[in-house]
Amino acid sequence: MTSDLPSLLRTLRVWAPEATSLPAFDPDGAPASPLPLFAAWFAEAVAAGEREPHTVSLATAGEDGLPDVRIVMLHGADERHGWSFASHATSRKGRQLAVRPYAALAFYWPSLGRQVRVRGRVTSAPDTESQADLHARSTGALAAALTGRQSEVLPSVGDLAAASEEAWERAVADPAAPAPTWTLYRLAPDAVEFFQGDERRRHVRLEYRRGEGSWEKVLLWP
Repeated sequence: MTSDLPSLLRTLRVWAPEATSLPAFDPDGAPASPLPLFAAWFAEAVAAGEREPHTVSLATAGEDGLPDVRIVMLHGADERHGWSFASHATSRKGRQLAVRPYAALAFYWPSLGRQVRVRGRVTSAPDTESQADLHARSTGALAAALTGRQSEVLPSVGDLAAASEEAWERAVADPAAPAPTWTLYRLAPDAVEFFQGDERRRHVRLEYRRGEGSWEKVLLWP
């Protein structure tokens, strides 16, 4: 028996009052650069009970120009490097970034009706920093990185189980084991948009646009 998707969709609400609080957002009080506002909104998302506020949609495009998107984890954000995430250089996203080193990120925190969109050029961190990023994470993260072969065709789930078991054993025995293709990527933003939802659909959209040595702030129609 299949579900009636259209009927099911009509039963759902966006920003139901019992699950969502829509705070006021005055763009006139926003800081001169986007990172302090992002850090504040991120902390507020954590305080609001968002279970995985550090997960983010990453959009890239390959040599053919066709778009691709997936969920990744934010590894950091600072004024010097921008927004950071990681993957294998040999993965699909890694290959796409090699030929088109631009990407977009989209954070969504439904408990507050907020989105943050980041767009810009992507560069790879030095290998020493990429490996340090990996080894600062959990044993499971290292094991997954050591398993490798991300985005390649998998013959069977048995092959995955065998490779993963071997990688776990190595990660436990050698917590400093290198994963040569593991890469820390850094997105230097050209534009950062902050979206605050409003129950009357008067959503506030504040976009920072990078200029010559400073940021320009503009409002966008919702």
